[in-house]
Amino acid sequence: MTDTAIAWDTYSRQRPGRRPVNARGETTWFNWTQYADHGPGAELLQVTPGARVLDLGCGKGGNAAHLASVGVRAVGVDVSPKQLAAARERWGQTPGLELHRAEAVRFLRGDREGFDAVFSVYGAAWFTAPEQLLPAVRERLRPGGRFVFSQRPPVEGCYGCQASYIPRGDDEDPLVVKRWDYEPADWETLLKEHGYTDVEATVLPAPPGNRTTGTLIVRAST
Repeated sequence: MTDTAIAWDTYSRQRPGRRPVNARGETTWFNWTQYADHGPGAELLQVTPGARVLDLGCGKGGNAAHLASVGVRAVGVDVSPKQLAAARERWGQTPGLELHRAEAVRFLRGDREGFDAVFSVYGAAWFTAPEQLLPAVRERLRPGGRFVFSQRPPVEGCYGCQASYIPRGDDEDPLVVKRWDYEPADWETLLKEHGYTDVEATVLPAPPGNRTTGTLIVRAST
């Protein structure tokens, strides 16, 4: 299996940074889906200014930077040095934003302050074994805290641990990382088994157009 830092460094080179402004002319914004200007925003986290919030797999930092811009104490964690370098270059001077290079479960276990919300947008919640991540998140969520994550819905019949391929050059094999895919009802069962409440997992349809794959959004509380 590919070293995860190498894999996500490779992925980082293939993905453009966030646009300077969105369709509403905003310089920071929150996006749960794979589509621009689509879907809900940070309101799913149910936090107010001063809350401490963790982004697991923050990538180039756009979502965490948006939270910091509205007064949230935003902590972003990623294993990729290249992703974090891009995040620091664009958002590093944003007050209230912390960026750390660390593996998700290890960072959670080392934290001592706790979080009012933890979220993952196509990030560590998709690429970490649930039996490791779900209890680690719950232990660090403050009472009433929210855990929210988004990822692609599963392919029918392909559930549990799957291989996710990151392409490289034409003469190189792709890099491989593990991801975990479940139907919405199965995510709800897993979260309840790990002590979460108010659990809801739904698939948000794709916006109008030729693309038809929606976005799985999972919400839970402590």
